[in-house]
Amino acid sequence: MNLSFNLEDASQVAIGAFALAVPVSFSEEAWKLGESLPLINLLLVFILSVVFLGLFAYQSVFQSNIKYRISVFLLRIVIAYLIAAVVVSLVLIALDKFPLFSEPMVALKRLIIIAMPASMGAIIVDSFDKE
Repeated sequence: MNLSFNLEDASQVAIGAFALAVPVSFSEEAWKLGESLPLINLLLVFILSVVFLGLFAYQSVFQSNIKYRISVFLLRIVIAYLIAAVVVSLVLIALDKFPLFSEPMVALKRLIIIAMPASMGAIIVDSFDKE
């Protein structure tokens, strides 16, 4: 089993992220949460995203075997989250709901909120061909 990260993996992560980013990005509730969610809650959302990404990757992608590949495991989580964040950003930009320059905090909050389900979709699709 090859657990290096390549272009095929990146495209799978992007497709998985897109699949869950699109419906959530069209949600007015997500937009409003991006305006009103306190920073402590936003931090909790981010931590939950990363923890569940790690748990899923550990169990599914790496089949509970990371003893000699901890750096690859951590890198895969970071890359999956970053690709999901880029996909979410692009979708929000397309919807004109990513006010990065006029309201950067709202943009960041929306990004983190929508990246939570998008990153899970990303890692799930990434795991499909790992068995």
